[in-house]
Amino acid sequence: MEIIKEIARSLEREIKWFETVANTSLSIYFQNEHGVSSVFDHQPPDLDKDSSAFAKLIKELKLGFEDRILLILGLLPIVKPQSLDVFLIKNQNLNNEFSEFGGIKDAGISGFIPSLETACFILSGSSIEERLRLMKLFQKDHILYKKGILDYDGSREFGLQQRLMVSYEYMGLLTEGKKKLPEYSSRFPAKEIETEMDWDDLVVDPQVRTKLEEIKDWLLYSERILEEWELRKNLKKGYRALFYGPPGTGKTFAATLIGKATKRPVFRIDLSLVVSKYIGETEKNLGQLFNEAENKDWILFFDEADALFGKRTQTKSANDRYANQEVAYLLQRIEDFSGLVILATNLQTNIDEAFARRFQIMVHFPKPRKEQRLILWKQLFEKSFDLTEDIELNALAENYELSGGEMINILRYCALTAARRDKKMIERSDIISGIRREYSKSNKTI
Repeated sequence: MEIIKEIARSLEREIKWFETVANTSLSIYFQNEHGVSSVFDHQPPDLDKDSSAFAKLIKELKLGFEDRILLILGLLPIVKPQSLDVFLIKNQNLNNEFSEFGGIKDAGISGFIPSLETACFILSGSSIEERLRLMKLFQKDHILYKKGILDYDGSREFGLQQRLMVSYEYMGLLTEGKKKLPEYSSRFPAKEIETEMDWDDLVVDPQVRTKLEEIKDWLLYSERILEEWELRKNLKKGYRALFYGPPGTGKTFAATLIGKATKRPVFRIDLSLVVSKYIGETEKNLGQLFNEAENKDWILFFDEADALFGKRTQTKSANDRYANQEVAYLLQRIEDFSGLVILATNLQTNIDEAFARRFQIMVHFPKPRKEQRLILWKQLFEKSFDLTEDIELNALAENYELSGGEMINILRYCALTAARRDKKMIERSDIISGIRREYSKSNKTI
């Protein structure tokens, strides 16, 4: 509750300052008494002793006067919409709204909805010179858009008529102290995946670990490489990785660990809501997905990606030609995406070569070798249960080729069996029965 109080106090000061600036801007524009020569005479609140999430963000990004006007304008429709009522006045000569105030009309929302034009008016008034000077603020490469703090409506061309709004993610941070993530929907058909395990719990070949470390390090150091070392003109921020190998070998687990180690959410895409048999729908769905994720530092994980990024076919029909166009479109969207995209597949050969050439890294997840299987048996069973004396983990690792996923299924079966006996002990027959169940899924026998 103290977090909310702290944010509220900070926002109240910022809103009071904004209202003073807005009223001064209107007074200057209508040539009323205002007592100052410029809106910039009203300095924003000092945040040195303010530790709220709102103040921390402003200080972290070193936001100036104009940037803070944009930010608070985007927040006002949520935190104090009546502060914008001053822009609802009508031009009596034309019996219409003042076009210079900007704003967006929405039949479902009452009150004034600010646009970038609104911010432009507040900061420049009727001065064309000042307006031109400020135009650099109203671009998609402004820091508030690049960081995903301000959101934009992808359905309309970006310009001064763009609605000014704080993204759902940062609305949570700036009003509740914690970023909000989008809910699963047709617009964003993805669910966040997490793990309670840590990097040291990952059991893979050394070369696999090295490649995963490379992906993690790019996310941690790319900002320095691109910005401080000024390599942006040579390198793109986005990163594309292909994970391939048999089911249960750790592809999804590795993706969640990368997210945890870099403090980024990982979203597994529900391809059943993305891929459509109707012409144009798959492109539309992917477009919405990437628009929502742009500039958010999210990791997009496409599991069983063959359905979406599979090999292109020979153009024997109109449908084949359109399918190939979809692949080309998706290829471009992935290449332009500023975050990490991970495609996972059971077979590398199922992925179109045009995609394969554009991966920064390709990671093969083979089934674990004997040494790795022994580590997994110990991690999964020795740490959690008492084992009967006839269980030899070395022999299990030697004799049964199992993936990590299959071993987890065996653990679940054994735990359930032990629970029925009301005793936290696993017997050798439990494990053998569990192995037999897993083998039967692929028509193998012990």
